[in-house]
Amino acid sequence: MIFDLTGAHQEHAYMILAGLVTPRPIALTTTVDDEGRINAAPFSFFNVLGDSPPIVGICPGNRPSGEAKDTVLNIRLNHEFVVNLVDEAIAQQMSACSASLPYGENELAHAGLTAAPCEVVKPPRIAEAPASLECRQHTTVEIGGNRLIIGEVLRVHVRDDIFDTETWLVKPSAYAPIGRMQSPNYYCRTTDMFEMRRPK
Repeated sequence: MIFDLTGAHQEHAYMILAGLVTPRPIALTTTVDDEGRINAAPFSFFNVLGDSPPIVGICPGNRPSGEAKDTVLNIRLNHEFVVNLVDEAIAQQMSACSASLPYGENELAHAGLTAAPCEVVKPPRIAEAPASLECRQHTTVEIGGNRLIIGEVLRVHVRDDIFDTETWLVKPSAYAPIGRMQSPNYYCRTTDMFEMRRPK
């Protein structure tokens, strides 16, 4: 079958793409407003985009009303955000952070997560996250109703037990990230890995 995302099937683009382009990593993104109030929101339209300089991209859409989400408003204010990666241990709390709370209300407190200070950006990282990326906004690209916020990664916090600094490899047995699957309620575990060597 063929879907025309520029015509007859345009209104179904999200469901088609979000169901097929999987698994997607989840960026539980923390920001602060100009009063220092914390916001936390998960985005699965997210990935690492490069390493020289190290950059990531998050794609927060708008609310159904067309208004920008709190994450966008806060990044516009101070150009900083933290991407907290999500593992199985904090999956439920990540989901709780997606609740529609009033602007300025702290999703971390709502979800039972702990704010921890960062080194070079104002927004906090999440203490329970297996890894957190301190980011400064580099560029925001708006295409129609889409928004891509590119952030330069300034610092990376990693839980001690999941990273081997001799090999620079993550330890699969200690790191259990989850991935986003089909909308609205499907996720996956990453415990069934296999190795496939690339040709020389």
